[in-house]
Amino acid sequence: MTATSTDNARLDGVTPLPGLGVIRAQGEEAAKFLHGQLTQDFSLLGLSEARLASFCSPKGRMLASFVGFKRAHDDILLVCSRDVLPTTLKRLSMFVLRAKAKLSDASEVFQVWGLAGSAAPSVGMPWSKTGEADGAQTVVLYPADGLRRALWVAAVETPPPPGVRLPEAIWPWLEVRSGVAGITLPTVEAFVPQMLNHESVGGVNFKKGCYPGQEVVARSQFRGTLKRRAFLVHSPEALSVGQAVFHDSDAEQPCGTVASAAAHPGGGWDAIVSMQTSATAGGQLSGGSAAGPTLSLLPLPYPLLDDI
Repeated sequence: MTATSTDNARLDGVTPLPGLGVIRAQGEEAAKFLHGQLTQDFSLLGLSEARLASFCSPKGRMLASFVGFKRAHDDILLVCSRDVLPTTLKRLSMFVLRAKAKLSDASEVFQVWGLAGSAAPSVGMPWSKTGEADGAQTVVLYPADGLRRALWVAAVETPPPPGVRLPEAIWPWLEVRSGVAGITLPTVEAFVPQMLNHESVGGVNFKKGCYPGQEVVARSQFRGTLKRRAFLVHSPEALSVGQAVFHDSDAEQPCGTVASAAAHPGGGWDAIVSMQTSATAGGQLSGGSAAGPTLSLLPLPYPLLDDI
């Protein structure tokens, strides 16, 4: 099932994203501080760029994931799932120490919208950014089934972006179809970035300096030990984030975990599943239990970065 099998008009428009919150980092050393904590390079981040980045535990497990960008050289916004924001902000703040940087929850200061189809920019690669005269920032995201998508962030008093209002269920499905899953509360510490293919979609910089978990993330990549990846699947029944996935070769031990899931407009559910690569070689996949709904593999919308 693809986007072309649905009513294209339903996939074209704008929608508020109340499930996303904003962490704000301000100060002359804000970029330097984030550079030392996240998986991406923030020191060299330009005003026309954004970053997909993660905050990891010392064991390399993802505590949160962000779309981050600069409003100004000393003002950086990190957009993340609201359910992980308070704990993430508290933990990040513990490391500020004497750095000339201030972190705050700016979720009530900024509004976040999703743009799809003709409402999204017609030019720009994923993670490119444009700023408007009214201060609104637009970040180009990975497309979904060829449909353009973007994140729009502006002060709460700014008029909303123009466009037809998308049905509420469409954006989560487009997020799944993009193949890029973020961290929400059920998946905190469940994955290293490569288990969600973040190294293949611009979420990890292997040339930057140290950050929490950096050794584990780098070792996973450079020693060819990537045994789990993210895959797209379709299910005839509902799936939920954090749900186990099974292969018919082992009814007791799960082979993967649902990282994100959403109802398909044409019926059934689509999901991003992080699972053992060997489970995709053949056999039957099922959701929730060995007796659960059968999962069908769908093609990923981007190539995977090979182990180095």
